[in-house]
Amino acid sequence: MIPRTFPSSPGWSPDGHRIKSEVDYSRGPEKTWVYGALRVRDGQEITMTASSRNSAFYQRFLQQVEEAIPAGDIYVITNNLSSHNSVSTRAWLEEHPRIHHGFIPVGACWLNLQEGWCRLFRKAALAGQSFAGPEEIETATRLATAQLNKRARPWIRGRPAPPTRHLRHRYTYIL
Repeated sequence: MIPRTFPSSPGWSPDGHRIKSEVDYSRGPEKTWVYGALRVRDGQEITMTASSRNSAFYQRFLQQVEEAIPAGDIYVITNNLSSHNSVSTRAWLEEHPRIHHGFIPVGACWLNLQEGWCRLFRKAALAGQSFAGPEEIETATRLATAQLNKRARPWIRGRPAPPTRHLRHRYTYIL
């Protein structure tokens, strides 16, 4: 240990001990949900944060997806959450014929390629973080999405084929 010749940082008390605070494990009244859509052909992701997981926010997210993909049909594969299949969502989808809705079977989330992207997202944006409010979660979501989209590649189900092995030259020694 080296004696300190400079003032202690704000995270430490003047006598050199770590400042302790009460641990709060409650989620509190404010929750933030992250909606995400993966474009499989190029690996780009569209994300949106919302204060609730209801039909209104889901329809707003679908509107952002439609704006991000200006041409062609859009196929949305999703789970069986009630907001994804509500009467208002079905009415909204009838007004937007480019968006085709499909559902994965119950208990088979591994079929959705979005789940793999969410694993990368949680590691990049949320792992080890402590957020003070929804604004910080929104900022972390936006930054992590931008970083992951910079190095995006097309998503392929399964593992890639192993590289072919190049045979080395055999040398024959004649005595």
